[in-house]
Amino acid sequence: MGRAAEMIGTTPAFLRALGEARLIEPLRSAGGHRRYSRYQLRIAFRARELVDEGTPIEAACRIIILEDQLEEAQRINEELRTSGGGPRTD
Repeated sequence: MGRAAEMIGTTPAFLRALGEARLIEPLRSAGGHRRYSRYQLRIAFRARELVDEGTPIEAACRIIILEDQLEEAQRINEELRTSGGGPRTD
């Protein structure tokens, strides 16, 4: 956890807070150490940016979830557009 926090310029307490807010849930090693994926670290870094700008952590978590949902919806729309699977207009 300490190394992950160092990589994104934050503290282990901040990463724990994100876990408590259920924004990220790291895997655990056999020894009980938290293991973060690159995706989780990107999310944590984005949360840190928002909090540094003055956004409360709960709001930052909600913003990130909404950003993630929007990105996924845009990806699906693009796939449908390029595959011709969009809605019928006739």
